[in-house]
Amino acid sequence: MNQATKNLEDDHGYILRLIDVLEKMTKYADPNISDLEEAVDLIRNYADGLHHAKEENLLFPLMSERGFSATQGPVAVMLQEHTAGREYVKGISDNILLLKDGDLSALNMVYANVHGYSELLQNHIYKENNMLFRMADNAFSDSDQQLLFEQFEQLENQEKSSQKKSDFIKRITLLEQIYN
Repeated sequence: MNQATKNLEDDHGYILRLIDVLEKMTKYADPNISDLEEAVDLIRNYADGLHHAKEENLLFPLMSERGFSATQGPVAVMLQEHTAGREYVKGISDNILLLKDGDLSALNMVYANVHGYSELLQNHIYKENNMLFRMADNAFSDSDQQLLFEQFEQLENQEKSSQKKSDFIKRITLLEQIYN
């Protein structure tokens, strides 16, 4: 059973929902800044903080142990894309600050970074779900999958109550209700 990679694919579903909300926000000429900040917080703490932590700290090292290079090939590409995603999020966040300081032209840069992030992540998720995770499934034993899944669950249910996966999902759902 491929519980670990299924767990990551489930995360991707929520991340895609968050990206969809962000894209809907870009349709507004005068967006709700606090909603944009909430989306950035969710990206930083859920998509990057929790989900990418599972990949970068647990999945990718295990893939390396099973013969995948971290410096070239699919794992290296995924790591590069994680870095590129962080740059887009920094662009969104930095320009939100400018917007809050009264620089109305910063909105165009917020939206440009949202679109760049959205496109990057949609392609990134497609590659992980359809290629990288299938490679991992073929390389991992059932016990590898089970151990990885248990480690993922530990991260998801860590002590900080506001950092639990279930809380992130609730927050994404609330944003969806606003931008439905």
